[in-house]
Amino acid sequence: MTVTRRGALRLGGLAAMAPLVPRPVRAQGVLPDKPIRLLVPNAAGGVADLTARTVGAGLSERIGRPVVIENRPGAGGIVAGQALLSSPADGSTLMVATNANAISKSLFRNLPFDPIRDFAPVGLMGTFAIAILVAPNSPIRSAQELIAALKKDGRGTNIGTISVGSTQNLAAELFKTTAGLDTTTVPFNGTPALLTSLLRGDVTAGFEIVAPLMGQIRDGSLRAIAVTSSSRAANLPDVPTLQEAGLVGFDVTSWNAIVAPARAPAPVIELINRELNVVLADPAIRSKLLEAGVEAKGDTPAQLGALLSSEAEKGRAVIERAGIERQ
Repeated sequence: MTVTRRGALRLGGLAAMAPLVPRPVRAQGVLPDKPIRLLVPNAAGGVADLTARTVGAGLSERIGRPVVIENRPGAGGIVAGQALLSSPADGSTLMVATNANAISKSLFRNLPFDPIRDFAPVGLMGTFAIAILVAPNSPIRSAQELIAALKKDGRGTNIGTISVGSTQNLAAELFKTTAGLDTTTVPFNGTPALLTSLLRGDVTAGFEIVAPLMGQIRDGSLRAIAVTSSSRAANLPDVPTLQEAGLVGFDVTSWNAIVAPARAPAPVIELINRELNVVLADPAIRSKLLEAGVEAKGDTPAQLGALLSSEAEKGRAVIERAGIERQ
């Protein structure tokens, strides 16, 4: 096919106007020539697992290595943490870190590692909201009304969460101390038990992650009256925050991130962080994560390190004030 000089100039102009899409990197010499294992400290199908699989697929395309998801649930993240630290620190094994990892040092008596000292922060993947929920027939329609009801009835009221030391449980304890409430927190062994108790009227309100409950919230089977994050959730834009309800500075947000063994080489961490942020900027990835209730958010290793430290301190303070015994 013959291209005239004018046509060549026109094509060159169009190429200059086209958006620049970052090309996949060449990982040779930085990453080992083998698949990357991404350990998930939760069972398959949960928010952390869905986030890892979505981001892992995009990361695999960027770095030219398969990213294999391995679910290692158990003991509040200890099983996955031990698997990470027993693996080569060459970048071939990474782990999804959550709020649970940040607070684990304050929650467990015999933790076999220090999540701040022994994990190298790589990058944040996303955040997701915790909502305060009531039954559809509850007269309570706002956080202010909930606080008033709990103050009026005191010990005659309950707040439901999942297991002791979970982010939801600590959010409820922080809510009580911040609002000056003298009510009982009831921990359940899972979300189904919590929802059964909430709908039966055994607890006044429940604190739970929004993502797996969006169907019930949309069809009116549950009512979300507030979210615990500092800003409104993207998938619940009409639900106010506790800060809007008057609890100044209240901010509890669940998040998923990636960490490596502390001995991992700096070039490996820098490469994965850079490509992770490219993946998280992809509109298709962002849309898929939002379907799972996750708002894609990237950062730097230093910023993630600061988040881990601040979350660890926040969790320690809540655990001590609530008198939660170490497990």
